[in-house]
Amino acid sequence: MALFKTFGAAIFGIDARIVQVEVHLTPHSGEQQPIVTMVGLPDTAVRESRERIRAAIANCGYSFPSQRVTVNLAPAGLRKEGAGFDLPIAVGVLGAMGDIRARHVPDTLFVGELSLDGQVRPVKGALSMALKARESGKRRIVLPTDNALEAAVVRGIATYPAASLAEVIALLESDELPPPFTAEDSALFGAVADGGPDFRDIRGQLHARRALEVACAGGHNILMIGPPGSGKTMLARRIPTALPPLTFEEALDVTRIHSVAGLTQGQGLARERPFRNPHVTVSDAGLIGGGATPRPGEVSLAHHGVLFLDELPEFDRNALEALRQPLEDGKATISRAAMSLTFPARFMLVAAMNPCPCGFFNDQTRECQCTPAQIQRYVAKISGPLLDRIDIHVDVPAVRFQELAGDAPSEDSATIRARVIRARERQLARFQSGDGAKQTMFCNAHLTPRALRRYCKLDATSARLLETAMARLGLSARAYDRILKVSRTIADLEDAADVASHHVAEAIQYRSLDRSYWQ
Repeated sequence: MALFKTFGAAIFGIDARIVQVEVHLTPHSGEQQPIVTMVGLPDTAVRESRERIRAAIANCGYSFPSQRVTVNLAPAGLRKEGAGFDLPIAVGVLGAMGDIRARHVPDTLFVGELSLDGQVRPVKGALSMALKARESGKRRIVLPTDNALEAAVVRGIATYPAASLAEVIALLESDELPPPFTAEDSALFGAVADGGPDFRDIRGQLHARRALEVACAGGHNILMIGPPGSGKTMLARRIPTALPPLTFEEALDVTRIHSVAGLTQGQGLARERPFRNPHVTVSDAGLIGGGATPRPGEVSLAHHGVLFLDELPEFDRNALEALRQPLEDGKATISRAAMSLTFPARFMLVAAMNPCPCGFFNDQTRECQCTPAQIQRYVAKISGPLLDRIDIHVDVPAVRFQELAGDAPSEDSATIRARVIRARERQLARFQSGDGAKQTMFCNAHLTPRALRRYCKLDATSARLLETAMARLGLSARAYDRILKVSRTIADLEDAADVASHHVAEAIQYRSLDRSYWQ
């Protein structure tokens, strides 16, 4: 009888949990073929690993045990998914047979999928697993070569990439471990694409460009309304170039989510803010997240970045209504009978839509063919509560020929980004607390009701202006808060200490479209 223990990891949400892999060999009689039994709530992919492991061990020059093999994945109450348990189970089988020593195994986490020839294939969630390994006191992690850059981001734990099971065996058999994998800080960050979108490509649309700058400076949600071909999508795709660069903590958050979703493609930390543009056919589970074991949706994949919904009224109504909680709370909670998981979803919503089904309502050059009833049905696809959660509504009219054909230079993204960064720095300085409490606000869009009253005080003239606007436009209390937040951002762009009446006036005109545009 022989018992050998190794350690693997399972992903739940964007976090990892350590799983102890116990391999027990017992002799049996009468059967010609070895029997492999797996317990501990393994899914289909984990149960199928017995055949992969058998072939991988044989192709590495070792023999699979002829005894009965029992594999237990503890804790037994957690469901284990994916092929990442192949490597720890294979190490456990070889250890139970006495083919490898246990000297380095107890303080090592093993992660990897095995091919039939013994190659170690990449897995999802390597960054979360490395973080959990360090947290649980492990000294090293052995994982696929393609996941090495992800794990190397985590300081305080040695990373050993392996291309094959034979390399893992050689590592464990060595008396002195070789130096762990390291990478330069520049290599840990993914490459930045050159020659990408830039605001200098935009002709005209000065009003829309100003609204986008305000949105970027305060992290505000924005809705662009205009006819087809007016440049809404072109404007939206350039928003990430005007946002501040990712901080290290933000890059770590983004990489963890994308790693769990399998989108890192062997790169290290994310360097650019995410820009997600789901198709109108996306389901509410695809947008918010879901599945038998919940996976992150588009709102989480856009964390610290931009979620762009083009042709907003064409999205499924249930999917749009599901956006309410992430927009309000900055997180998406997915509840199932077996578990409830929460994914971060602090993103900037950018939406675009036509004013009517044909797209030419209020257009100066083309006639609208829609009836008032058709227009109302089209607009009614977007609920009032959802519109209230969008801070800025801006009209994007068709571009005139003179603007398209002109050679007047447009302001580039770097210039806009510089102003946005200064405004964000002003906000961060304002929100920093001296009592040691964890900071939860990073831009004006995150202002709580209490902070809103503290940082967005209005003088008498501004208060009367806002009172008149609310009465005439029928704005809700939530819209009132949004106007104050946008006013504060406009003041920050001007480096003004207090919110003035002209800041409030500009913020109000960004709210008037949702009540008056289609009248």
